[in-house]
Amino acid sequence: MRLLKLLKPEILLNAMLALEQTRLETFNFGNEINDTFYVLVNALHNPNGIALSKLAMANPARFDAALNEMGCLLMLTGEEVQELVNRGELDYDSLHQSIFEIAKREGMLN
Repeated sequence: MRLLKLLKPEILLNAMLALEQTRLETFNFGNEINDTFYVLVNALHNPNGIALSKLAMANPARFDAALNEMGCLLMLTGEEVQELVNRGELDYDSLHQSIFEIAKREGMLN
């Protein structure tokens, strides 16, 4: 139990997340495959999701930190998603669940 007291609250939230406590948000900024971004968001940390208006005003040097503050667990480009689908690691029909499973397997949720 002592270790749990030393961890940051957001780490504890991520460690206990279930699929239903996350959301997959998709942002399109054009017509190319890399103009689409898939963001797995901790809905407990940020029920409102990623605020593009806030993100646009973030200091570029702190862009990753701004995403983390908004509950971003994992962000993939369209090209990365396509590659993972081609390898059989993601399923377009259950994209939220399969991205969640990758995040879990890669240790981002525990």
